[in-house]
Amino acid sequence: MFVDQFLDTHQLQVSRFKHAAANTCAEFKALVPSLGGTHNKNLFLQDKKGRRHFLIVTQPEHEVDLVKLGEKLEAKKLGFASAARLKHFLDVEPGAVSVLALMRDVETKVELIIDKHIWQANAIQAHPLINTETLIIEHKELQRFLKITGHTPKIMNVPVIEPTFLANARA
Repeated sequence: MFVDQFLDTHQLQVSRFKHAAANTCAEFKALVPSLGGTHNKNLFLQDKKGRRHFLIVTQPEHEVDLVKLGEKLEAKKLGFASAARLKHFLDVEPGAVSVLALMRDVETKVELIIDKHIWQANAIQAHPLINTETLIIEHKELQRFLKITGHTPKIMNVPVIEPTFLANARA
């Protein structure tokens, strides 16, 4: 497997857990409720013209405000990239996207955005490009991984859409 070779070659230390296929954060949480490391959600986005592509790593319970995120990134009309673009840029299928897919972005065309909460965690969870396993990656190993792949993360509070009842209560 490509991921195993990459991790071995670069002597990156991770913990591995096998489980049934999980295509969504909710499915994963139901299958593996007590795994170590911070759970996260990964979104592959593009700007309106498809010139810029982003991997957003954020908290699974958050609904990202794409308009505000686009403003922060100076990217017009952010939207979800197609499965074909995901395959082209990161060579991964929907449901198996994680920060580890950046090892396939050898031309560093994908911009990495990590939510501040996720970045501050001691360890994160990441699919090894398949959705039947999860790796636990300690923060220092994540930093090493990103340096090796040439990806400098932009750390920010990823803007989220407020639940309607909170927005109404403030009005």
